[in-house]
Amino acid sequence: MIIAALTGSIAMGKSETARMFAARGVPVFDSDAAVHELYAPGGAAVEPLRALVPGAIADGRIDRSRLGAFVQADPLLLGKIEAVVHPLVRARQKAFLAAAAEHSDLAVLDIPLLFETGRQGEVDVVIVVSATPELQRARALARPGMTPEKLDFILSRQMPDAEKRARADYVIETSVSLAETAREVDRVIAEIRAKGKATA
Repeated sequence: MIIAALTGSIAMGKSETARMFAARGVPVFDSDAAVHELYAPGGAAVEPLRALVPGAIADGRIDRSRLGAFVQADPLLLGKIEAVVHPLVRARQKAFLAAAAEHSDLAVLDIPLLFETGRQGEVDVVIVVSATPELQRARALARPGMTPEKLDFILSRQMPDAEKRARADYVIETSVSLAETAREVDRVIAEIRAKGKATA
């Protein structure tokens, strides 16, 4: 089975692109959804993070906005949080890939911080989702609770889009219409499968 990573900076349209892959029958692992489950009441990340950042707990769950505020105030905290959360997400990814391999020749891991965490070597193909800086900023600032300061902080923690594009095997543009993006997804799937058969 070919393992592809789908990545891209904040507000580049990655979630919508991931849905397009899933709609075409490609198994997709959503890292952000996995984190939501880990942060929910009873989630495996709640107690370890309670010990680390007790003020980020609300109603038995990790409040992501509170957690984000703590990280913004103390950027060194992020590494400690990731040391708790990343292994839990990776365990879920491993189980997902084992299940996907039983019925699919291709699986996609949606990993927002692929390059930032040095995980590109763990996959066969890297797909970067990209849009113009102007559209990215407009999309991000339209999100509830997002401010220019918070966005700038998030972007400072992410590899520049140009560098991600340079490192990608495929780039999917989302500054265009959804129909055009969907055609790009179809093309990428076809090319990945064709190359996989050629090297099999």
